[in-house]
Amino acid sequence: MKNLKNITTLLLVTIFISCTTKKSKTNLKINHNSHVEVQSDTLTKHLKPFKSELPTIGLLMFNGVLQGEVIATSDVFGKPNENGNQLFNVITVAETENPITTEEGMRFIPDYTFKNCPKLTALFVPSGYDMYAQVHNKQMIDFIKKKNKETKYIVSNCAGAQLIGKSGIADGHKIVTYIGGGKQLQKQYPNLKVQNDSLVTFVEDGKFSSSNGNLTSYISALNLVEKMTSTEHRKFIEKYLYIDRLQNWKK
Repeated sequence: MKNLKNITTLLLVTIFISCTTKKSKTNLKINHNSHVEVQSDTLTKHLKPFKSELPTIGLLMFNGVLQGEVIATSDVFGKPNENGNQLFNVITVAETENPITTEEGMRFIPDYTFKNCPKLTALFVPSGYDMYAQVHNKQMIDFIKKKNKETKYIVSNCAGAQLIGKSGIADGHKIVTYIGGGKQLQKQYPNLKVQNDSLVTFVEDGKFSSSNGNLTSYISALNLVEKMTSTEHRKFIEKYLYIDRLQNWKK
């Protein structure tokens, strides 16, 4: 009888330990899975919400666009201030919602189209090596004209000046294009005051500014971010981007 009692007690203890162990393993597995989900959720923290109270910077895009001219602007305006606060909405805009393929072969999905683009504070117009299709795209030109009525600033980089010239929005204003492209730009759009691109890298005239493009697109972006914020913030961005390292770089 005593042996039976001991066996019964041992069986109950074994069952208890077994259940507890299984429960602990189950809890461990759940916690582990939760931990993995949190660690792998890198998208959420990088999504920047559209805040209607902030100025909105629109980056025009099209197939064959030079991606560096788009990235330069997003580099400058997409950075937070020293306190980590978002200062701008930075959005990409294209004719349709289809992915854009850049000159360099990367693909980008536009945030907005010409039809649903929100009100912009500034519009950046980049370039491509072949601008014929864009200059002869009525929807593109009409979009630039429309946005000129609401924006405080219009910026063109490189051959983006051709789109500005075609739209007629900067007639009578100074503009510069890529190195070697000024004479043709002046011939095509005589109402523009085309600057000598062999001497002028960046020019500003009223709400319009322009650059030679490529890496000098950072100049037009940094100039405007300073106008819209402060000299201190521009210097903060320059330091953030290691611009000083480029300025002091020696071969």
